[in-house]
Amino acid sequence: WGSAIHQMVLVGVDSVPIVGLISLFIGMVLGLQGAYQLEKFGASYFVSALVGVSMTRELGPLITAIIVAGRSGSAFAAEIGTMKVSEEIDALEVMGLNSVKYLVVPKYLAMLIMMPCLTLVSDISGIVGGGIFEMAQLDQTFPMLASATRDALLMRDIWTGLIKSLVFGLIITKVGCYEGFSVRGGAEGVGKATTSSVVVSIFLIIFADVLFTALFYYTS
Repeated sequence: WGSAIHQMVLVGVDSVPIVGLISLFIGMVLGLQGAYQLEKFGASYFVSALVGVSMTRELGPLITAIIVAGRSGSAFAAEIGTMKVSEEIDALEVMGLNSVKYLVVPKYLAMLIMMPCLTLVSDISGIVGGGIFEMAQLDQTFPMLASATRDALLMRDIWTGLIKSLVFGLIITKVGCYEGFSVRGGAEGVGKATTSSVVVSIFLIIFADVLFTALFYYTS
């Protein structure tokens, strides 16, 4: 658990600033693009609803997963790959330690706990970003934004995003650790594994997102 807490800090706490900042900008972009279309119909009031639903159901978990894949998934592959080529993993086995339990399980625990938390940070930051744009450009007040967002959001929207984030976290950890344990050929192999972990993780994240979105759409 001590190692898991350390991984939670690396994966979760240290990722909060970048996840929050990028999501804030994404929320502003969503607000701007939504207003561009909705103002034509005199429906600028619904921009906050668009931002809220889009962030919680789709963009919050997706943006968070891509950031974590690039930041932490690559770190998992590099860490384990470096240990593999320097024979530290063999040394752990000789000492009687299970390398999977010692290296991989704390990362899984950290991801399962921190990914939903980061997704909530992303959701809130995106909604705040959209609200800042709306208050600055659409002359909407904070009570109006809060009311529109509350009316549009359902608990189902939030849970959908959190369930996605758990699966995305498992994918990132699985791919990163697998690539790390598969390293061959010294430092060059570590670099290839790190790159491969990011590319494969992002591909699988988007593929899983398509499946989940289709599932939730047809079962709603």
